[in-house]
Amino acid sequence: MNQTYMKEKKIFPLVMSMALPMMLSMAFNSLYNIVDSYFVAKLSEDAMTALSLVYPAQNLLTAVAVGFGVGVNAMISFYLGAQNQEKADKTATQGMVLGVLHGVLLMLLFLCGMNWFLGMFTKSDAVRALGMEYSNVVFLFSAIVTGGITLEKIFQAVGRMRATMVSMIAGFVTNIVLDPLLIFGIGPFPRMEIAGAALATGIGQVITLLVYLIYYVADPLPVKLHKKYLRPEGEICGKTYGIGIPATLNMALPSLLISALNSILAAYSQGYVLVLGVYYKLQTFIYLPSNGIIQGIRPLIGYNYGAGERKRVEQIYRLTLELTAGIMAAGTALCWLIPGGLIGLFTENPETITIGIMALHIISLGFILSAVSVTGSGALEALGQGMASLVISVMRYVAVIIPAAFVLSRLIGVTGVWWAFVCTESVTAMVAYVLYRKVWKRA
Repeated sequence: MNQTYMKEKKIFPLVMSMALPMMLSMAFNSLYNIVDSYFVAKLSEDAMTALSLVYPAQNLLTAVAVGFGVGVNAMISFYLGAQNQEKADKTATQGMVLGVLHGVLLMLLFLCGMNWFLGMFTKSDAVRALGMEYSNVVFLFSAIVTGGITLEKIFQAVGRMRATMVSMIAGFVTNIVLDPLLIFGIGPFPRMEIAGAALATGIGQVITLLVYLIYYVADPLPVKLHKKYLRPEGEICGKTYGIGIPATLNMALPSLLISALNSILAAYSQGYVLVLGVYYKLQTFIYLPSNGIIQGIRPLIGYNYGAGERKRVEQIYRLTLELTAGIMAAGTALCWLIPGGLIGLFTENPETITIGIMALHIISLGFILSAVSVTGSGALEALGQGMASLVISVMRYVAVIIPAAFVLSRLIGVTGVWWAFVCTESVTAMVAYVLYRKVWKRA
């Protein structure tokens, strides 16, 4: 159960050993929504639009689970680095209980409020009905999602990245196999259409959780879940939520952004709303490998910071910035080389594809700059500086981009919404770099 390799192994192979499994895991995880969208798009554009409108709520669920999990992850890593086994065990146990509770509460919220939410963005009864059909199934698995993600963060905190990779891939493979069977009713399976996509996703998430539990039983972790630690403690919960709430807001802000941009774009046509939804499906696939690296280096930064290894923390940060910038450069190239092929995965409408190509060309100009923000935000969370990380995300997803999209759309038309992404990444990258340096000097 010795974790000292986190402060002894050479930086590059250490980061790669932690990051590569997470990059693969996050890439596969991103395919959940893309695969659902690909098959649902075969049903109709209304079905694809409905899926796009439900996406912000799904993102909010994931945001709460991942954000709180980041708090659990950071505190476990810190306590292990500081050689405090009891507090690490308490954090894991109480984090697991609270994570599942969050899922139950969100399930009730979404099941009761989704019809109202969909009505804010579409006047089409058909789109709203399809959105409700999908929501009423997919959100039944909310506690499974939050429980699985909390376990994921516990595994990551102790360096078990391969277990995370295997668990995520198992869930994804289940999803991709079941999607066409349940959507189109192949063989003995009933034709469920959009509800089938939701059920396939839910079953995949169940498989992911089961694989985590099998790993936990078969290969003991350096931290344990104990009944005696179930009672919440103010100090541990306070520190966990202190990191987790800002991290949750970081993840949830894209949902607010998408909803705000949907409101602006709906004034032009439903086609632009669909394009935005498609972009975020593609963006998820582009950004999640970078986020996989961030997931991998969080426990490394937390452990080394707790152990007083400041030089190693700085080396990990610099290497992470270089890696994420490289990934975003590859994403930019894809958006310029094969934009029509990417958009064409989700619609056959020539007008929608034309709009989408223009959107990808413009928005992708800010991808490389965003590496500075993504890396800075993740490193600050690992250092326990949740509020500083939140400042970066508020700028990326609210404070700059929403006003910019509103103003530019009035000045140059609907393409102003796409240019707002580029302006935002430029401003936020400068602020993120300065903020990280300022916080690091005080740490």
